Amino acid sequence: MKPELTKDIPLESFQNYYWLKAELVSFCRDNGLYLSGKKKELQERIAHYLDTGEKLASKVKHSANHSGEIHPIMLDAQIPANYKNDQRHRAFFKSAIGERFKFNVIFMNWMKANVGKTYQEAVDKWLRIEAEKKSGKKYKIGSQFEYNQYTRDFFKANPNQSRDNAIKCWKHKKSLPGTNKYENSDLDALK
Repeated sequence: MKPELTKDIPLESFQNYYWLKAELVSFCRDNGLYLSGKKKELQERIAHYLDTGEKLASKVKHSANHSGEIHPIMLDAQIPANYKNDQRHRAFFKSAIGERFKFNVIFMNWMKANVGKTYQEAVDKWLRIEAEKKSGKKYKIGSQFEYNQYTRDFFKANPNQSRDNAIKCWKHKKSLPGTNKYENSDLDALK
């Protein structure tokens, strides 16, 4: 069974199990570690702490806009160097695209990589990404999205299985030590 995530967990046990981001954040909070960051960053921070007892310093982010000025977002405006996927940008994109807009990893990465392009180009890119998804194009899933990759692989191997069965297999898989990648033997969880 999956052990409890405490400061006494052996490093190897920590690395062998799947942890929810909420569990990682809770561990960091309880042990005085920096709370922010992506799931992979939290895992690395905790592994370092469990291995050495040392608390890594937080990353300090500096804003490119030192004046604190907030400029209105317009279609012909350029994407700034300090762009963030925040509520202000979500509201802008919803007004430009419609209520169906939501951030996705491909789009967020494109935004950060295309500083200087216009917001109109960003809207066009989001629409292209959505059209490609609807036509069946599969994008690479980031390593931090283990559940998404697992379910994609599950349904590729078992197209006639239900979502409930995929979730049962995933819950069983993540409770075991080792890899979180789909394997045909995971179907044993349904027996």
